[in-house]
Amino acid sequence: MGNQLTEIAPTTPFLPNFQSLHIVVIGLDSAGKTSLLYRLKLQEFVETIPTKGFNMERIKVPMGNSKSTMLQVWDVGGQDKLRPLWKSYTRRTDGLVFVVDAAETERMEEAKVELNRITRSAENQGVPVLVLANKQDRIGAMSASELEKVLALHELSSSTLHHTQGCSALDGQGLQPGLEKLYEMILKRKKMLRHSKKKR
Repeated sequence: MGNQLTEIAPTTPFLPNFQSLHIVVIGLDSAGKTSLLYRLKLQEFVETIPTKGFNMERIKVPMGNSKSTMLQVWDVGGQDKLRPLWKSYTRRTDGLVFVVDAAETERMEEAKVELNRITRSAENQGVPVLVLANKQDRIGAMSASELEKVLALHELSSSTLHHTQGCSALDGQGLQPGLEKLYEMILKRKKMLRHSKKKR
């Protein structure tokens, strides 16, 4: 961990307090997490196989006003037996991306249970969550607002900033606005944390 401090990018003066944002991508198996990761990294759709452990990529993402932000993105496998490991990746993360296959309606309850479990764990209290309603290119895919209701996002802790975004790993639509929203929520939370520290 210590050697990462040597990687501080000198080209990012607009990120005064951190060199890159730590983002963890989780969700049920086959939701499209790895395809979304490589759509971001390579700007193209990559056919992937189920992730047995994790993938990690550093990705430079433009965030409005032509500034780019460096994201360190961890994509963690979503099979049953891997889900208990999510907690070790999400510890001290800046933001969570929860990917849902919006066309797979029969697994929504399972997705809801896992989303609740990870956002309620002590170390993730208040971490901003971007829910990606992936596979919008499929017939019958739920919209972002439908998904928000089904996953009962209104039940998340009031300190947890969240946003739901429809997207497609196939053509990349929706990814950029979703990430920009996550970035805004992360900055907002950092500001709130700094503010509450000053008050103490």
